[in-house]
Amino acid sequence: MTYLEETKAAGREIFPDLARAFALIGIALVNVAIFSHPMTTGYANLQGADQWASFGVNSFFLLKSYTLFSFMFGVGFAYQMMAAERRSVGFAGRYWRRILGLLILGLLHVALAFQGDILVIYAILGCFLFLFRKASAKTLVKWGIGLYALQFVVMLSAFSLFWLGATFAPEQMAAELELNAASADTARQAFGEGGFADALVQRFADWSMVLVGGLFMQGIGAMAFFVFGLAAVRYEAISDPRKPVWKMFRRYFLPIGVAGSMWGGWLMASSGSGEMSIDLLAGMTVITLFSPFSTAGYLGLIAKWAEVPEGRVKVFLARGGTASLTAYILQSVVFSLVFNNYGLGLYGQVGALGCTAIALVVGFGSVSLMSLWRKRFSRGPLEVILRGWTYLGAR
Repeated sequence: MTYLEETKAAGREIFPDLARAFALIGIALVNVAIFSHPMTTGYANLQGADQWASFGVNSFFLLKSYTLFSFMFGVGFAYQMMAAERRSVGFAGRYWRRILGLLILGLLHVALAFQGDILVIYAILGCFLFLFRKASAKTLVKWGIGLYALQFVVMLSAFSLFWLGATFAPEQMAAELELNAASADTARQAFGEGGFADALVQRFADWSMVLVGGLFMQGIGAMAFFVFGLAAVRYEAISDPRKPVWKMFRRYFLPIGVAGSMWGGWLMASSGSGEMSIDLLAGMTVITLFSPFSTAGYLGLIAKWAEVPEGRVKVFLARGGTASLTAYILQSVVFSLVFNNYGLGLYGQVGALGCTAIALVVGFGSVSLMSLWRKRFSRGPLEVILRGWTYLGAR
């Protein structure tokens, strides 16, 4: 069967697959900075075209791609429950096996390629998502709004604490920034000069910061969009891209989100680097506030495009989106080989504009390769492995 025939036969829609494809491209654009430069300092001396490239990525993709991906995780959760109900089989056993599979894949992802892995955090948050499986759509929306409001409060608190420290305890803050600089030097040695074993050790050292910081600085927001995705299926909005809510999102939410995010992106770019500063944290706080509006607007635009399923480019991208797990891991493998010393050794050698160009190639390339793969195979390679583990003996 063709992709569209297969999608229709399975009772799915092209809308979520398109959203996954766009999320994957955005994730590549954001993640490339972590692969190419130290996490604690980011790009250094942003000027000219590099500064504009950083501004563009932060304005249009930072804290939007992960929320879009998280929204689709909630949609997938709902689809899994519905499939279990249709087949009159137990859902809980299969779901917990899937969560364990994500956890294992995430740890392997960290070890082999990427310290900024999201799969482990998704596995942890997925445990809490299970508690919402019987909640009504209205309850889910309320929880989603509340969780994201909490995420903004956490981000605002982090900014406030940094501002207080910089204002009233500048010597202590300077000492902390020196520790960040020392950590960056260690990362440069491991990724830019060391071998695979050095990179593996450094990845886990960085990942310890990602896991703790990620759960608080992004995890709460990801949980909110898990819940929003589940609510969208309950409202039957995913199955009908013509629903008025999508028009409202692209007409009203999109301009608010983009304008606010550009303000935050400009604050971040004006800081001149990725090193922690008042301007950088202020920009991230502003983007945290406005990114839900951008994400909703992006979903509205994707829904508009998905109203008519046919179209070569549309089908090509959507088909690639069906193998999002494999595409996500593939991006990390390619980035690690491009930037680490055991690959091309470009760590710290490419500016923001060059990294953005590389990320566009890798992002579109990963989706394209998975689309071509799916023309011959029913699922992506990692999807086959995870599905086989999920359904193994579960009842």
